Amino acid sequence: MLMSILLISSAYAVAGLDDDNLYHHHKRPKAKSAGVKRSGTCSFPNYPGMVAVQKQGKNGGWAMNTDQECSYGTWCPYACEPGKLMAQWDSGVTTYSYPGSQNGGLFCDSNGNLQKGFPDRDYCVDGKGTVQIVNDASGGDVAVCQTVLPGNEDMLIPNNVGKGTSLVIAVPGPDYFASTAAHYYINPPGISTDQACQWGSNNNPYGNWCAYVAGANQDSNGNTFVKIGWNPIYLEQSTPFRNTNPTFGVRIECDDPSQCDGLPCSIDPGSMAVNQVSASSSSASGAGGANYCIVTAKNGAKAKIVVFDAGSGDKAKRDLSRSAIRHKDNKATVTITKTVTETLIRSH
Repeated sequence: MLMSILLISSAYAVAGLDDDNLYHHHKRPKAKSAGVKRSGTCSFPNYPGMVAVQKQGKNGGWAMNTDQECSYGTWCPYACEPGKLMAQWDSGVTTYSYPGSQNGGLFCDSNGNLQKGFPDRDYCVDGKGTVQIVNDASGGDVAVCQTVLPGNEDMLIPNNVGKGTSLVIAVPGPDYFASTAAHYYINPPGISTDQACQWGSNNNPYGNWCAYVAGANQDSNGNTFVKIGWNPIYLEQSTPFRNTNPTFGVRIECDDPSQCDGLPCSIDPGSMAVNQVSASSSSASGAGGANYCIVTAKNGAKAKIVVFDAGSGDKAKRDLSRSAIRHKDNKATVTITKTVTETLIRSH
């Protein structure tokens, strides 16, 4: 990844702004139980800040596969309200590696009691509040689905952005699980979170097969790294709509462009082909050859991921380009250190 504007440690390369960690294939491994001696399940507790997902499945609201129960001896991840992060996981797991990265949420013990990994923490905590999704598209609400990490990394956590509105999304800091980032799938306007925020198939360009993915996290200096890019799964040979341009685009804006490096950073299918990204030196290619770009919002600055109708982003792109040129002299050039890590590729 060649960039001159983004300073991240090896932990942040692992964190998910490196595109490889957004590359989810089609079959998910199930979490293994640890020394189960009795059979039974723990019900979803609906503690403050929690959101039940896919309640009709065996998961019963837990952020897990619909055919998976929260069984004795297992960790059971859960979703939190928009802008909040799951604050509980296996405290003994400190690195992003399988199978420990599955151990999110609460532990269902052999007596059917739910145990915290961190007794002094709440169940859900506020993210950094530095990134919001803005829905400027005409097609209706936009479903932005966050992946479950630690957990199975499916896009199960719902964020609904109403037409003409905005929504703050959860941005983790360096104290979050293994210093990982939050990952999001941005679905076509008009697709509900019930449709999009579950495992689907390549029959439809939403859910795991939506066109765009995003990521965000913040470092200890208050710099927020925001990424938008093409979904590698959308580009696969087996995807029937891989050559079809979406009807909507995405771009990153900043409240104060002088505090943001990497602008412009946008994807506008109205003027670009599939897998093209209009960006400054922050653009690169990741897993599956999917292109993306990253913006750094410095010193606590705030950024927006704007969803817009394809072809309507040209004026905004020009405005952002002029802003970037005006502030070019203020940019510092730094060197990236990237650590190559093994990525879990899941397949049927």
